[in-house]
Amino acid sequence: MKNGLLILLLVCIWGCSQHKSKQEAVSDPQIDSIQALLDIAKTPTELSFEDRQSYVKEAESKILTLENDTVQLEELSKVSLAYLKLKDSLGFRKSNAKLLEMAEKAKAIKILGYSHWDLAVFLQSNGVTDSAFYNYRKALRNFEELPVDSTSQSLRGRMLYSMARIQDSYKDYLGGEINATASIQLFDALDDYYRLYNAYNVLGILANGMENSEKAIESYEKAKEYLSKSGKSNKKELIWKIDNNIGNVYLNTEKYIKAKDEYKQLLSYKELKDELPGTYEKTLGSLAYSILKADNNIEDAEKLLQEAFELNTELGELYDKARLNYFYAEVLAAKGDTINAITQATESYEIARETYNNDRSLDALRLLTQLDTANAANYADQYYRLNEAIKEEERTKRDKFARIRMETDDIIEENQILTKEKKVWVYSAVLLIVFGIIFMAIASLYHSNSQLKFKQKQQESNQEIYNLMLSQQGKFEEGKQLEQKRISEELHDGILGEMLGIRLILSGLNEREDQASIDQRAALIEKLRDLEEEIRTISHELNHAAYKKFHNFIVSLKNMVADIEKSSGISCSFTYDDKVQWDNLLGDIKINAYRIIQESLKNCVKHAKSENVSVLFQLVEDKLKLTIADDGVGFNINKKKKGIGLKNIISRAKKIKAELDVDSKPGKGTTIKVTIPVEYVDVKTSKETDLINA
Repeated sequence: MKNGLLILLLVCIWGCSQHKSKQEAVSDPQIDSIQALLDIAKTPTELSFEDRQSYVKEAESKILTLENDTVQLEELSKVSLAYLKLKDSLGFRKSNAKLLEMAEKAKAIKILGYSHWDLAVFLQSNGVTDSAFYNYRKALRNFEELPVDSTSQSLRGRMLYSMARIQDSYKDYLGGEINATASIQLFDALDDYYRLYNAYNVLGILANGMENSEKAIESYEKAKEYLSKSGKSNKKELIWKIDNNIGNVYLNTEKYIKAKDEYKQLLSYKELKDELPGTYEKTLGSLAYSILKADNNIEDAEKLLQEAFELNTELGELYDKARLNYFYAEVLAAKGDTINAITQATESYEIARETYNNDRSLDALRLLTQLDTANAANYADQYYRLNEAIKEEERTKRDKFARIRMETDDIIEENQILTKEKKVWVYSAVLLIVFGIIFMAIASLYHSNSQLKFKQKQQESNQEIYNLMLSQQGKFEEGKQLEQKRISEELHDGILGEMLGIRLILSGLNEREDQASIDQRAALIEKLRDLEEEIRTISHELNHAAYKKFHNFIVSLKNMVADIEKSSGISCSFTYDDKVQWDNLLGDIKINAYRIIQESLKNCVKHAKSENVSVLFQLVEDKLKLTIADDGVGFNINKKKKGIGLKNIISRAKKIKAELDVDSKPGKGTTIKVTIPVEYVDVKTSKETDLINA
């Protein structure tokens, strides 16, 4: 009995302590004071802008003293949003930049997404729509990394919807339609009727822009259907706006009778003028234009426009005034009052330019070209230049949107790989520079005495050398360029090919510490020493001595193919005709054929992403036929810009008077065929070559 009472007492004490700790966690005086400051800053009627701003700054300074990083980020996100609602641009940009930096370091995906969202809204409100689109896209990527639930799905849908709205403004209708459709799928799964209304409404606007009137009307009707299911209190006003959009679809497709009926039905709502005066004014102007086009009723059209002008003046809607001026110009033109029609069209154009209404500017210029025949050529020229500028801007924005859409996870991963590869190249370059400095120091000391003697002799014969230089300058420059080109090709085709193999193997061995890996790395270091020797050789071989280096030609080819197969993991096969006296071929043929094969295999490793490569070298009649085929991704051989590798292959083929045929298509692999005229050296020359290389 006593034990039971003791256990009950302990349970009560533990429960009280837990309750107390929970209360402490919920009620944090620091957080409460920060929230109180932000709440005060939200009262625009009682406080001035400066006072509200000071409260937000005080809240921000308190947040920076918090020790909990997660809480600090959450509170800073509220401060950033408070600056945004306060329309304090400088305060928002500073707090948002700090928040993005901190959230990136902390890998706080949700906070990072909200921060990009806030920045996108800010940029969009300031007309920087391309950067707004980029940040909506970044926010979408962050929200896609969150666990899948109703909140994350809704956030993704809202980002897609916002991106579609921006794409509509730059006539990227296809991209906008894709994003709007994706947002509809997400909102439909959540039964979010109000956001479904928004998404279908923007889908209708996009379809109207593509002149797909049937889809536009269908989307608007769907928007009305979902709006009726939502719990919004202002659904009546929103339905009026959709009806106005439907009328605009008919107007844009020149179905003036249907447009007239739609606008008349909308104006039959008596409360429209009081509750939505802006929509009422737009509907009056649209109805006037529809009556003019459908019935040629100039009198009624003019009366409706006069009423619309009066209401527009009260509302101060300068953007829509350009539209009314344009409609009135058409009415006056139909009436035969050309002078006043020109005046109205000119005013429409000026207002449209002032309000950056490009479509209305083009309409006004087109009308002026018809009305003002004396200045028609000038208006036509303005129309053409403006139209081209608008198209170029829209095309640039669409291209930018496309590049942002292509920023997928695969590309991000590829960028990370490229960063690692860049580090390897930097380390290799530093190593080569160190070796180069050492070599130059030794060479400088070795040649210092001889250079001094040479300078003494050179001073004695300066005049003679100067005269000789004048006569030989042209030939010298030509020889210099040829030699530079040859050395460039040797470095690109030889050294870079070797270093590619070394880099690929080192990448695989980088994280291994076993004895075999250590031995293999030592072997690769030795190979780097060989590369040093080859660089030294290239620097000194200005008399084409390297062209005579290739004895045991087939053995060299086999070794090169085997090395590339081992380093890259690509299956490489090498077949040759054993009836050919390979070692007796001209040195030019051997070195250039070797480099063509080496460059082709290097391209298979770096660009083709192939799994199998075959090299076939055979004698066909009196010519050598070299065929290199891979099963890689291929490329478009008709593109104007060629890589340095392909240029080197073409250059080497020309040097040995060979016929080159490159056959490739995207996704179909690449086949390179080189047909080489056979030329042999005599036995004496061959022996001399062996002696030189010995």
